[in-house]
Amino acid sequence: MNLSLEDKRLLEELCEQHGVKPDKVVKLLDTVRDYEFKERRTGVYDALREILKSSGGAQ
Repeated sequence: MNLSLEDKRLLEELCEQHGVKPDKVVKLLDTVRDYEFKERRTGVYDALREILKSSGGAQ
């Protein structure tokens, strides 16, 4: 995901406020984007769940 410098700063600030790692949020956004234009989004929730379960979710 290509974020502008301003967007990266905002993401880092928000993640810090909520105790979430920015790279995890980027992975979630990338996954949603990957499924966005598929005819069927089967598996998107499982994919998101796996990202959330992975280690390093909170700071």
